[in-house]
Amino acid sequence: MNYRKFIVGLSCCLVFLTATNSCTKEYLEVGAIGATSETTLANKAGVNGLLVGAYSLLDGWGVPNTTYYFIGVSNWIFGGVTSDDAHTGTQASALPPMESVESYKYDPTMAPFNNKWIVLYAGVQRANDVLRLLAKVTDNSMTPEEIRQVKAEATFLRAVYHFEAAKMWENVPYLDETVSYANANYNVANTASIWPKLEADFKFAADNLSATKSDPGRANSWAAKAFLAKVYMFQDKYTEAKPVLADVIANGVTASGAKYALVNFSDNFNPSKKNSAESVFAVQMSIDQTYQNGNYGDALNFPMGGPATCCGAYQPSFSLVNSYKTDPNTGLPLLTTFNDSDISNDQGIESSAPFTPYTGTLDARLDYTVGRRGIPYLDWGVHPGKAWIRVQAVAGPYSPIKTIYYQAAQATTSLYSRWTSNNYTMIRFADVLLWAAEVEVEIGSLAQAQTYVNLVRARAANPNGWVKKYIDNSNPLKGFTSEPAANYKVGLYTDQFVANGKEYAREAVRFERKLELAMEGHRFFDLRRWDNGTGYMATTLNNYVKHETSIPGYDFTYMKGASFTKGKNELYPIPQAQIDLSVTGGSPVLKQNPGY
Repeated sequence: MNYRKFIVGLSCCLVFLTATNSCTKEYLEVGAIGATSETTLANKAGVNGLLVGAYSLLDGWGVPNTTYYFIGVSNWIFGGVTSDDAHTGTQASALPPMESVESYKYDPTMAPFNNKWIVLYAGVQRANDVLRLLAKVTDNSMTPEEIRQVKAEATFLRAVYHFEAAKMWENVPYLDETVSYANANYNVANTASIWPKLEADFKFAADNLSATKSDPGRANSWAAKAFLAKVYMFQDKYTEAKPVLADVIANGVTASGAKYALVNFSDNFNPSKKNSAESVFAVQMSIDQTYQNGNYGDALNFPMGGPATCCGAYQPSFSLVNSYKTDPNTGLPLLTTFNDSDISNDQGIESSAPFTPYTGTLDARLDYTVGRRGIPYLDWGVHPGKAWIRVQAVAGPYSPIKTIYYQAAQATTSLYSRWTSNNYTMIRFADVLLWAAEVEVEIGSLAQAQTYVNLVRARAANPNGWVKKYIDNSNPLKGFTSEPAANYKVGLYTDQFVANGKEYAREAVRFERKLELAMEGHRFFDLRRWDNGTGYMATTLNNYVKHETSIPGYDFTYMKGASFTKGKNELYPIPQAQIDLSVTGGSPVLKQNPGY
């Protein structure tokens, strides 16, 4: 399914607290020139057009006056940069106000938060537009089953947009199709929990969506079940999540009908192999028309050399790279000692100077997650280090790689160098397996939790999926040898979960999520849901800041003086612009999150 930008002059798109407050009652009463009326749209073609428009905002692109790198679906800023995954990168002050965002000095007046809110609630509005219009279709152009599927898809999308907002702020308003300017009820409070509403929407979608779809990008019943499980995980509802996850693991299929399975790890990030058996639900990107259909939100996340030659954002952290060290005997991760020392890197070393990459044992997923000197960077050549880094002194020596297209397929997978057809997979099957492992740790069997983790680790341990050396370094397009590019050693857990107990197993599962899903925008939100007021998130991130700011020869400008505040920074601030727009009777309906 190609999410083309479907723009209809159905209304001013005034959603409660959305992009602008310039939509006046007079504007809404007078049809815009060239606008299409509800009467014209109230048929199968019109409804499906609006539904495509609702899908199209999943990529974050399409609302005027919003900055694309703030609102990308990958959450590389809000889920990655603000966690221990990555630095903003580029150079100091290149992406204002990112210094304040990355260093946990969140301010409700900052543009990134308002931009994200605007786009998410515009998506809610589009989904509700579909539901409102669907109720007015009376021309018999749609069968009852078609109506049921459209209603379920729109309800699913409404829940996804709301869920993304709940991940950011938790205390957010829920808007259904009855909320509108015409009904004068668009100032909705954010004081009631949104979780029951999300559960209801995803349950409805799961119960009514078909198991397969004609387009791979459309939501099916299994995607809805996976999202329902994710909603449960964010509430620590392990008892409710367990049977849903078991069902998805045992019986789930993609929209195209393929049984869910783990594919080659790197294939998850290869635009030529998207919509695989591992893709539970993915936002569809394409470059067959314009860059606006491509992965616009990640357009900055390229090294300054190699592909695109711009822009140097989203650079993996030292701490993340250290996480991929493994025990030389067992091949297991170093859960508590990974950051005791940094793996060999070329910080401060010119690309023309000699350098030997780290020779210790590593998890093979590292080199499909991070670009580092001396290692093949997909098929773009051996990463030269500093020459590909915009300002190494500020951002560190590492490059993102999961957002990068392959040189051999550049003509069909990229446009204008930085806009790619890389899908963003919101949920992949590995994600589901690791949620199931979490559930088993908390309320089930530690042995079963270990089994789920080992399913993911077994893929990483398979040499067939490792990065290999080039046949010819001067011409990487000639292909690869069978020799691993680094000293990879990935082992499976044997009896450690049961032998070492629940606390060990819990940390092992959490660490596995860190390794498997790094640089995919999940880490900040995982840390938050694991916190539960314990200070776990603050401890993790303050330890991270302490490590990154004490590395010899590295000036982490963005994080000087940074401190994550327990009880505040776990949630982002409600945008002040939205609070101001919600004023009714002299007082705002929206309430700010604690600490701001």
